[in-house]
Amino acid sequence: MPIQYDAVRAYLTALQDQICHRLEQLDGQAQFVVDSWQRPEGGGGQSRVLTKGRVFEQAGVNFSEVAGSQLPASATAHRPELAGRHWRAMGVSLVIHPNNPYVPTSHANVRFFVAEKEGEQPVWWFGGGFDLTPFYPFDDDVRHWHQVASDLCASFGPDHYNKYKAWCDDYFLLKHRNETRGVGGLFFDDLNDAGFEQSFAFMQAVGNGFIDAYAPIVERRHDTPYGERERQFQLYRRGRYVEFNLVFDRGTLFGLQSGGRTESILMSMPPLARWEYQYQPEQNSAEAKLTDYLRPRDWLQELD
Repeated sequence: MPIQYDAVRAYLTALQDQICHRLEQLDGQAQFVVDSWQRPEGGGGQSRVLTKGRVFEQAGVNFSEVAGSQLPASATAHRPELAGRHWRAMGVSLVIHPNNPYVPTSHANVRFFVAEKEGEQPVWWFGGGFDLTPFYPFDDDVRHWHQVASDLCASFGPDHYNKYKAWCDDYFLLKHRNETRGVGGLFFDDLNDAGFEQSFAFMQAVGNGFIDAYAPIVERRHDTPYGERERQFQLYRRGRYVEFNLVFDRGTLFGLQSGGRTESILMSMPPLARWEYQYQPEQNSAEAKLTDYLRPRDWLQELD
């Protein structure tokens, strides 16, 4: 089946609209500011950022479609067959930093990449996923998050959830701290083995599943009372988010090395974060409880 660029673009721009609309509903006060931009090397996009809301301190939902004649060295080192090819990448990426420490931070993205060379078959794939970063985890929330992930994978094959859940656990590992960034979710990349139509369908299922997974958690937790202790712990744990994005995240690295728009790439950073030397939570405290969640676990079995 031929590559359907227009269909992928239409889906992604509609997904950005849908997610922004639902987040505005959940916030009930703030709205997204729209910032359209062009990239001199080719392509452009639209960044949408909501700030200082009732529920969300900051939320960014970006669509980008960028192109170029030469990939950065970090990409060709990973995939040498891409050297000398023109490329195009498009996707929707989002990061949400709520006000209330009892509402988890969340990230999602879905993307499509193709590299072409005259006289040769195009090299293409889909990627994406979503993951959850709670500060004060609730078992019901974690179970719901992973149940949505498992359900959306079910029609694509019996191994999809376990495979992409494990990939997420591995990808979002802060190796220098030996802890996961949160409780995981799904992560996939280089998806093309099932053909274009089926691969595209799976990417859509993941994109559509994000709000189904996240919105009920926001609705349950956004009015939970909290004080300065919880706020300071939230800011401390946000520091881990910054560490991952700057040290390990391949999307951040590719975006910066390929001449992407810096403001849009770094939109994922929290508006406020802090670091504390040799911080240790009080023994048996709610803050200490988080440690047990920052490792790969079978959430659908262990939390039954």
